[in-house]
Amino acid sequence: MSENETVPENEKLNDPPLPRLDRPRYGVDAPAFPAAIAALGTASLLAATRWRKGRAVTAATGAVLLASTGVYLHTTLCGKLRVWERELDRIGLKGHEQLLDLGCGRGAVLIAAARRLPEGRAVGADLWLGKDQSGNTPDATRANASAAGVLDRVEVHTADITALPFADASFDVVTSALVIHNIPADEDRYRALDEAVRVLRPGGRLLVADFWPMARKYAEHLRHAHLAQATLRPLGPAYWYGGPWLGITLLDVIK
Repeated sequence: MSENETVPENEKLNDPPLPRLDRPRYGVDAPAFPAAIAALGTASLLAATRWRKGRAVTAATGAVLLASTGVYLHTTLCGKLRVWERELDRIGLKGHEQLLDLGCGRGAVLIAAARRLPEGRAVGADLWLGKDQSGNTPDATRANASAAGVLDRVEVHTADITALPFADASFDVVTSALVIHNIPADEDRYRALDEAVRVLRPGGRLLVADFWPMARKYAEHLRHAHLAQATLRPLGPAYWYGGPWLGITLLDVIK
């Protein structure tokens, strides 16, 4: 993400006709990563068939890499969806809230939230980078919202999450899933968190899912900068990107 990048105009819901989908399709997170792990795993297994010395270790390495690829794909295609369904149920939305999803991508969290907001609004903000999610475009998000039957309550914006184009205290809930760590500099990550707090109403909820070391830093920043009530909770095997070493933690903050 380039902090000096010119942000295009916000996307509108009445843009050209959307592709018709029978169900939402959310793509693969950071698609180059599982592709690389799968390639290394396959190469290791092939090497093990040709080498005598170190054959067992090489074969075991290949098997672990391919198993990690399977765990990764399970998480990105269905595991994370179940986790977010659970977490959105946990916060007890009433149905009229205004919710903002930072780095919404193709809308997995955004649409799950919109289903719970028949009288509210689910707003997504993203820079639409394909390296972060395959097929990542505003039209893909709208098409998924249409397939889920919630397009009337979904809005998407092209926006840098370190400088959100929304007024103070605009939202009841702000969510973010595996996005803030993609910002290169710590100070800019903290700026994104500050922006999330700024647009939250008093008593509002911030939910950030990210890797444990990053989530811990976010919690420390929010506690010191905003005296916010912040808790951390691991989200379990359904949110492992390959294994427990890349497990996801939820930062839960009340403003």
